[in-house]
Amino acid sequence: MEPFKTHGAFSWNELMTTDPKAAMAFYGALFGWKFDSMEMGQGAYAVVKVADAGIGGIMKTPPSAAAMPPSWCGYVTVDDIDETARRCVSLGGKVLVPPTDIPTVGRFAVLQDPQGAVLNAITYQPR
Repeated sequence: MEPFKTHGAFSWNELMTTDPKAAMAFYGALFGWKFDSMEMGQGAYAVVKVADAGIGGIMKTPPSAAAMPPSWCGYVTVDDIDETARRCVSLGGKVLVPPTDIPTVGRFAVLQDPQGAVLNAITYQPR
């Protein structure tokens, strides 16, 4: 199973934090993670690497989410993010961030279930 292509599979984990450098130092020492930084328009994005494979990312919390405490969030691959967002609402959930393009990556949305748990869903561009 390739998580980037499998509908319903967790495929990425991302940390939004007030201090990405401190987070990278901590997790690098704790798990032996390596990082590749790239510019994403809103600031630097550090891709978390294990054995040369990207498995997640660390970024500074954007101003629009400044009240949110530092936290990890997983991404679940879906075949069609727009349809998934509509289905979330029809099942009693909320769309906190509507389907949005990430250049060269795909299209994602932030969803909230009826109990309040938040999760990201993503449709990746074909590789």
